[in-house]
Amino acid sequence: MQLILISGLAGAGKSTALKILEDSGYYCVDNLPPSMLMQLIETRLLSSDVKKIAVGVDTRSYSMLRQLPNVVTELLKLGIDTKVIYLDARVDVLIKRFSETRRKHPLSDGNRTISDCIKEEQEILSNISNIAHRVDTSELTANGLRNIIKQFVNADYSQLNIVIQSFGFKYGLPIDSDFVFDVRCLPNPHYDPNIREFNGMEEPIIKYLDAQAKVQDMINDIYKYLIKWLGEFGLDNRNYVTIAIGCTGGKHRSVYIAEALAKLINKLKYKVIIRHRQL
Repeated sequence: MQLILISGLAGAGKSTALKILEDSGYYCVDNLPPSMLMQLIETRLLSSDVKKIAVGVDTRSYSMLRQLPNVVTELLKLGIDTKVIYLDARVDVLIKRFSETRRKHPLSDGNRTISDCIKEEQEILSNISNIAHRVDTSELTANGLRNIIKQFVNADYSQLNIVIQSFGFKYGLPIDSDFVFDVRCLPNPHYDPNIREFNGMEEPIIKYLDAQAKVQDMINDIYKYLIKWLGEFGLDNRNYVTIAIGCTGGKHRSVYIAEALAKLINKLKYKVIIRHRQL
């Protein structure tokens, strides 16, 4: 049996994620208290047609959330394939989403601001975010989240999964990253009007950056650093490591370098997933 727990901040996309998993054949339950997870598993084990379960866990059951890490440990001991996804987003994005939908925050008491509620929610959920694969939905469309959830579901957990994502600093730092490399110091194709409209996966930009010695040095230095330390993450029982490569707009240099690193790391024993946030 496979169990996926979906948690994270209100407004970050938990309901959307559960719908995606339901469409993928999972038996889904929203807002189940952690203390009832064992009961659900025992009940579903009696049903031979249910092999995949997804459960939403959030602050609506906050009085019991401290139990979740221990419950996950017990489930793993029982041989239940258990994975945890934590959906996160920048505070300004969450405030905007609540404003647009006119929804009330689950922790709102009528006196505190949404910002205050989000801060408290982050503290309440900190134990869960520490054991989960974090996904920053700040810049994601519903379709983008769908792709990430499907990648997560289909990942090979017998090995370390490396997520390499490009991004633009002007749109904010990705908050789900384990490593962030800033490549804004490198030659910028944006200033060449003949190739400006292309992106880092297209031939004019590739040709331009291939010829830049500093760009190649940066790729080699990042790669050497990563191959030295990625093994330590694997020994720490990590399933995912997220590496973010950022340039100014997330269109040229970061995309090119992310693609180059993915090709190099693919030759090793790791599974590589690549994402381009701004494309």
